[in-house]
Amino acid sequence: MPKKVSLGRKLSHRQRRDLDIEIGFMKGVVQRDPKFVEALQILGDDYTRRGKFVEGLKVDEKLARLRPEDPTMLYNLACSYSLTKRYERAVGALNRAIEQGYRDFKWLVKDPDLRGLRQHPLFKKIQLKIRSVKIKVQ
Repeated sequence: MPKKVSLGRKLSHRQRRDLDIEIGFMKGVVQRDPKFVEALQILGDDYTRRGKFVEGLKVDEKLARLRPEDPTMLYNLACSYSLTKRYERAVGALNRAIEQGYRDFKWLVKDPDLRGLRQHPLFKKIQLKIRSVKIKVQ
C-alpha cells in the first residue's frame, strides 16, 4: 500500500515526540535486521510524516533495492524523490511502478507527496504513461 501520509497537517508537540520515539525504536529494529521490510516501511513513513524527507528517501531507496519489482515500493520511492525535488528520478520510479502493475491513478493525481512533481513539466510523461495503460486495459 502506498504511503498515504497527509503532509498538509501540522503535527502537535506530542505527535512529533511520539514519532521521534517510534523512529528511534524502528531504527533499532532495522539495525538488528536490515532486511525487515515492514519495519523499513514504518520507518520511511515516519520520516516522511516528521518532514525528514532525505532520511525517508534513503529508506525508500533501500526498500526498492530489496524489492525491485514491487510497484508499491517503487511508488513510494517516486514520492520520496518528489519530496526531495528530484523530479527526473521520480518520473523514472513512477514509470517503473506503473510497468510493475501500479494502478491507483486516482490516488496518484491527488497524493500530496507528488504535488511538486505534478506541477513540473516532466509529469506529462506520467500522464502519457497512464493513458497508454488505460487504453491497453480497455
